Amino acid sequence: MGKRTRHTAEMKVKILREHLDNQVPLSELSERYSLHPNLLYQWKKNLFEGALDTFNHKHKKMRTKQDVMTKVLEEKRRKKNALIAELLEDNIHLKKSFNGEI
Repeated sequence: MGKRTRHTAEMKVKILREHLDNQVPLSELSERYSLHPNLLYQWKKNLFEGALDTFNHKHKKMRTKQDVMTKVLEEKRRKKNALIAELLEDNIHLKKSFNGEI
């Protein structure tokens, strides 16, 4: 039994684009790239199932929630960095006042 090869997403898209844009039959592509035709049909099915999610409103809502969460986390990070900078500055001033040097 042969070793399974993993194909990158870019390779899958390249092959499927060739099929969809240039109307190259999947049978010809399977011979050219030494792939089983069922594998190409599965990739095509996955492509169109993913396309449904892209145009689905739930997907957009989820993306909006992620954008809001990202903004909240970025604001928390900014506040944390400002607090750290303030504490470092206070620490330097304290060291200078006790030792006269850093």
